[in-house]
This record gives sequence, structure tokens and C-alpha cells, in this order.
Amino acid sequence: MAGPPLHAQALELKGHKDRLFAYPGILSMSEDQAFTVVAYDKMRDIHKRDIEPERRVQSSYVSMRVKRYSRVAVHEANGRSIELGLAGEYASARFAVIFVHGRGGDQRLGMNDYTFGGNFNRLKNLVLVNGGAYLAPTIRSFDDTGAADVKALIMAGRAPVVLACASMGAFICSKLADDPEVIPRLAGMALLGGAPDMGLARSAAAKARLPLMFTHGSLDTVYPWESQKAVFDAVRATSAAYPARFVLFDTGSHGTPIRMTDWKQTLEFLLGR
Repeated sequence: MAGPPLHAQALELKGHKDRLFAYPGILSMSEDQAFTVVAYDKMRDIHKRDIEPERRVQSSYVSMRVKRYSRVAVHEANGRSIELGLAGEYASARFAVIFVHGRGGDQRLGMNDYTFGGNFNRLKNLVLVNGGAYLAPTIRSFDDTGAADVKALIMAGRAPVVLACASMGAFICSKLADDPEVIPRLAGMALLGGAPDMGLARSAAAKARLPLMFTHGSLDTVYPWESQKAVFDAVRATSAAYPARFVLFDTGSHGTPIRMTDWKQTLEFLLGR
């Protein structure tokens, strides 16, 4: 499944179930295409998509070939054992995606093929068919210790890494955004319903113009979307045509970005810069 190296230019990945996972409707888009509002409908996007709402998606949304390339692994670093779900071969990957879960999660969340509308299954398939690797570590704490563990995983590979942080996991993204050793190893960051941090606009990541993707629900009661949009605006103000995008799911809740983010579009944006 390996392929030629990725280049920092226009990129088109091989797709996987693109029609099923494409955004269901664009309500509005800014002139520069940086801010998009996507139509979300709980009845359509959960109850008609899942056999058991929020527990098991219809079989048409998943492809279980990824099971052959998936396993639970342990990475030793910083005197600790870091448990992670792994799909693909990190050592020889063209690129990698590391998913950081939020509070109460572990590696099983990011490896579950049937929850969140099958979107993790699609992400794993997309990564594998394009010669990449997917890592979903268990984060024990969202402080410097947790950040050090994720850094160890990033530094253990050779491929450019997309660091995707959901909910409270965004604390890890924020900490690593100011690490000068980590930034050159990253292709970009994705913040899914993430905790807002205005410090991101002053970070080493912003100074390096690291591509950023924000996805958020408009009815998120944990982290209001307006606060995250303010971070997005502040980052964009740091330089002309900063490579950042924001996708807002109209009427979406805190978990909506994990279910609805179009990973093909997201990875093409982050890896193609």
C-alpha cells in the first residue's frame, strides 16, 4: 500500500466511500472558501444512518478490510508505556494521522469502526489506501505528560503527521503547537470540537504557517463555536492567506465534528500545503 512521497502542492488522495461521507449540503461559504457552514440534520445524519443510533452505523458505511492491517500496540517512551491502536506501517508510511481523543476516551474510541457514523473506519481506509498510517493513542492526561507521550509518537516516525485533536484533546495540540521540535514534523493540525486557545495565534505553529482545520458544531454547549471561530480569525490575521479553514455544522452538537468531518477533504487540505 506504499506510494510515492507526498509533495507540498495540490494533492488529490484516492477516495473511499466519498459520496456517503461528503458534506450533505453547503449553506454558505466565504468568498475565499475558508469558512463554510454545512447543513446538519440529526434525523438524517444519525437516525437514518445508524442501525442503532450512535452505536452502530449501517454496514454500507464501513469496509472491514482495515482489520487485516490494524492492531493494538505499545510504544515505550519517557519511562511509560503508551497504548495505541495502529493501522498501517508507521515506519514506512507516506504520511500519518494521529488522533487524540477527549476526556473519558482511550485508543478504542479512535479505532471503533461502527460508532460516529463509521467516520473512523473511513479515515482508516483513506489512510491505508493512500499508503499512510493511523495511530490512536490512549491519552492518560491532557497536561505536559500527555503532550510528551504524543510528541514521542510523532518523533518516532519519519512521515509528515496530521495531528487531529478532538474536544479536550485540543489541549495536546495547543501544547505541541509551541514545540520547535514537533512543528517541522507536522503536516497540519485538525481541531474537532476542540477547546479554544487564543495562544494558538502566537504559537510557533502559526509563525510557521502550519495548516489548520477547525470543525465545530453550532450548538456545541461544551466549547461554543464562537470562541473557536475567534481563534481561527486570530490565526488567519497573522499573515496573508494563512492556510486555515473552518467548517461549522449548523445545529451540530459537541460530537458532530467527529461524525461529520469529511476526512478526504481535510487530509487533502492539510497534506497539500
